[in-house]
Amino acid sequence: MLATPKDEELVATPYRHDSKEEAEAFFLQGMKQAIANMARCANPDFPATIYYAFKQKEISEQGITSAGWATFLQAVIDAGYTVLGTWPVRTESPGRIIAKGTNALANSVVLVCRPRPADAPRITRQQFIQTLKAELPEALEALQQASIAPADMPQSAIGPGIGIFSRHAAVLEPDDTPMSVRDALMLINAELDEYFAGLEGDFDAETRFAITWFQQHGLNAGDFGTANSIAQARGISVESVQHAGIVQAKGGKVKLLDIEELEEGWRPDTDDHLTDWECCHYLIRALDVGGGEHEAAVLLRLMGGERAEKAKELAYRLYDICEKNNWAREATRYNMLISIWRALEDRAANLSDADVAGDGQMSFL
Repeated sequence: MLATPKDEELVATPYRHDSKEEAEAFFLQGMKQAIANMARCANPDFPATIYYAFKQKEISEQGITSAGWATFLQAVIDAGYTVLGTWPVRTESPGRIIAKGTNALANSVVLVCRPRPADAPRITRQQFIQTLKAELPEALEALQQASIAPADMPQSAIGPGIGIFSRHAAVLEPDDTPMSVRDALMLINAELDEYFAGLEGDFDAETRFAITWFQQHGLNAGDFGTANSIAQARGISVESVQHAGIVQAKGGKVKLLDIEELEEGWRPDTDDHLTDWECCHYLIRALDVGGGEHEAAVLLRLMGGERAEKAKELAYRLYDICEKNNWAREATRYNMLISIWRALEDRAANLSDADVAGDGQMSFL
């Protein structure tokens, strides 16, 4: 009986080599050769899909950021592939996010690839950045419309970004050396940050104040004078933000209300000072400490399409702030809301008029 051959097995095992570094070099060289063979034999009429399964230690709040991931992408591109998309896949989900309350990234990424044309052009670093600015926002908007979870957005956004990079024979640095995948990923992530920061201008003034205050203080209290300066720069006052039910102001201090501090029985159709901030956070309150998905679906229906979309955009923006500050509890809430957004929309669409009728108070058993 023949045993499985071990000498040619493509694994990074240090005991088969003189060091860990040599084991990793052996693995990466073998991976490059394997992917190159795939690209050479690929049928140009059909896309190739490559699954990248990663270890938990490879994940940061920005997604998969390990050197191995960047090197793997480099091997794919060096082999002659153009990456058309990168899609997170939950291959071993322990349960629904809403039930588990986790902020876990998907544990596999699927790369969709095609062979790069032999006559692919070269571009400069500046041209690459200009193309990112022109094409990436539309792609990110499409991902948001698909309700990609915020925790998975960085990996999903790599698809259109690295697609621009990989469809060219090379992106040349100012000294005419080819740009590395690692540097390209840094530029893609910078554009991703700029995109979400740019969404703030679409929100109402009270919400824009709250975003800035959240960035600076989280859910902790801060000085009233500083808060009033930020509010006045947006044409409002702290009193206006307090009247909207967003902050608590007393004793010379200002603090954003936490989910548990929001009032019960709130409805967007009876709120005389409705804001995007409230819509987003009352949806989370319903899911977290209120009447669950049914209550959230009722609120979503009452908000209407435009206001609901603003609430979703805000959840993406606030998640981005949370992951940069390592605020895991808050990040989990925003990720949870987006993760079940499609289900909430479906449930809201199927509600009857009796389901959403009320006198300003809702009671859920």
